[in-house]
Amino acid sequence: MTENDLSPAKPSRERPAFGAADPTVLAEEQALLAQLAGASRAHRWRGYLRLTGPGWLQSAFTLGSGSAVASLYLGAHYGYSLLWVQPLAMVVGIVMLMAASHQTLSTGVRPFEAMRRYIHPGLAWAWAIATLIATFVFHLPQYALAAGVTEDMVAAATAWQPAGRTRTAFLVGIGLVILGVSTLITWTYGRGIRGTRLYERTLKALVGVMILAFFAVVARSVMAGQVDLRSLLTGFLPISVPSDPAGVTTVAGAFGAAVGINMTFLFGYTLLARGWGREHRGLAKFDLITGTFLPYVIVTSLIVIACACTIHGTEFAPEQILPANVGVLIGSTGVGPTFGRFVFGLGVLGMALSTITLQMLVAGFALCELLGIEAAGWRYRLACLLPAPAFLGVVLWTSMGTWIALPAFTIGLIMLPIAYIGWLALHNSSRFLGDDRPRGRSALRWNLVLGISLLITLASVAYTLVQRF
Repeated sequence: MTENDLSPAKPSRERPAFGAADPTVLAEEQALLAQLAGASRAHRWRGYLRLTGPGWLQSAFTLGSGSAVASLYLGAHYGYSLLWVQPLAMVVGIVMLMAASHQTLSTGVRPFEAMRRYIHPGLAWAWAIATLIATFVFHLPQYALAAGVTEDMVAAATAWQPAGRTRTAFLVGIGLVILGVSTLITWTYGRGIRGTRLYERTLKALVGVMILAFFAVVARSVMAGQVDLRSLLTGFLPISVPSDPAGVTTVAGAFGAAVGINMTFLFGYTLLARGWGREHRGLAKFDLITGTFLPYVIVTSLIVIACACTIHGTEFAPEQILPANVGVLIGSTGVGPTFGRFVFGLGVLGMALSTITLQMLVAGFALCELLGIEAAGWRYRLACLLPAPAFLGVVLWTSMGTWIALPAFTIGLIMLPIAYIGWLALHNSSRFLGDDRPRGRSALRWNLVLGISLLITLASVAYTLVQRF
């Protein structure tokens, strides 16, 4: 690997300007990682827990309206039998994200730049543009979801149910409040290492709220004797595969919701924003497992279980089972209105809020790359506001979603395996990775797991396109 391969004229184009804003903190991390390298596995993992962050952002990102809808349908329509779908879907994504982290941390090259220089500029631009399209369009349902559950919780607490223009004004007001709060949270990212860590801790807290809220609903169901533990445990084994078109489409949707096109774009930048380098490669893998895989599987599984033990097998029609009103349904089946409408609703609200702020973050990174400007300062903060008009989704998504969601979903779905193919090619590129390219048995293992993940994704894409077109 020559110097010209990875050293452009302006080194700042390799990392966000705030990547290593505090050299002292970064040096302390590097010293700690050097100490942990020779420690026992248990001691090393305890040390890693203090440093995790980017992986948690990925789980907070994916736990949005898409994951909520997929989990609700899996539990409500198929009970416990498809609990295995969400973990497998995330394994596919985690494998690819691990490869991406190895590439980014080994070279320090920003993902867009790596794709542009070592694969093809057209692919890099398509990746970024598809990210922006998916981010804006699917920003709308996050606001619709947040406003819907907030409206339901207000109605449960006060019995106030506005209608007509009053309801529209109320929903728009909720959207503006969420936009303001999300903007303030998003703008803390990039204000030095402390701002970045504050942002990460805020998102960790939101993920924690989701886990506690959904766990409380499931625990209440267990105490009420509504959970079939044997069927629950069996559901994590892939022995039940739906054959009906609706079931297969739901499974494909779950795979698409686990790791979306905009998530693939964001991850590398959050690593570089922390100033991480090659010495952080082991930490990055640990972060993906503990910060992305485990929270995602726990939250989505709890939602499936909550719906399986309450709604599944009842008289509720499929069109009634929506994230904004599912708390009412759960509350009416024996769990109680407090757990059904308030606790479950709080968890769903956390899912929407975390995804909104992360979609703003990825929009900022993608737009800055396309315009060739640094992801720092007021221009970066303005770039993060690109999807802000989508707050009108609180009133528009019901009518817009029927015609705009399908094209956006299709674009994102098609682009997802292209990003995976790009990462697979980069992982085997000596020109890009140099001595860090896996070789021998390591290369065989990497290519095997990456190839399987890619094939699973391609199969999901192919089936979805055939069903839709």
